[in-house]
Amino acid sequence: MKTNKNVDFKGDIKISDSVVASIAGLAASEIDGVHSLSGNLTNEIVAKFGIKNNSKGVKLEINQGSVVADIYVNVLYGYAIPAVSSKVQEKVKQAIESMTGLSVVGVNVRIVGITVKV
Repeated sequence: MKTNKNVDFKGDIKISDSVVASIAGLAASEIDGVHSLSGNLTNEIVAKFGIKNNSKGVKLEINQGSVVADIYVNVLYGYAIPAVSSKVQEKVKQAIESMTGLSVVGVNVRIVGITVKV
């Protein structure tokens, strides 16, 4: 079977909002000082049953190729909140843009708690 490598395929590529939210959540959780992301009550109950939700703590607004992300974060005690927040913003923006091609116009970091590591 011979294939023609010069053929251009045309069509739409659609990326689910939950995929973009998962990318954002995973990127944010990689930052030193971030203990966890905080979701709503439903997400917290689902997590108790061992179901992993990488988009927990992420709210997105996607409009015509641009994204605004709200990330809800629990920070470890002892870390500088402004520094951790800035790193989360940079990492989330870079991850979404490089993996999806969408333009990130804002990453709002919401600190919802401080966690003391024991």
